[in-house]
Amino acid sequence: MNKNKKLILGIIFDAIGCLSYFFPGAGELSDIVWAPISGWLMTKMYKGKAGKIAGVIAFVEEAMPGLDIIPTFTIMWFYTYVIKKDKKPS
Repeated sequence: MNKNKKLILGIIFDAIGCLSYFFPGAGELSDIVWAPISGWLMTKMYKGKAGKIAGVIAFVEEAMPGLDIIPTFTIMWFYTYVIKKDKKPS
């Protein structure tokens, strides 16, 4: 998967995580469902140790009330392609 596709998907996944703010009460239920999916998606998008750590962070961020606003997927993309500048990211 190329870096532009990962960025677009990451923004979409971050937006899905924020949807719980639009449905008061029902949002917490959606977080219970989205948290493990979010963690799994992160490990599929970013391989290796960094992907596993980011997957755990994504899971915790979605599972904890009030942290949904953090754009975990976008931060991981920024880390991978701007900060780390890995020539062959997974």
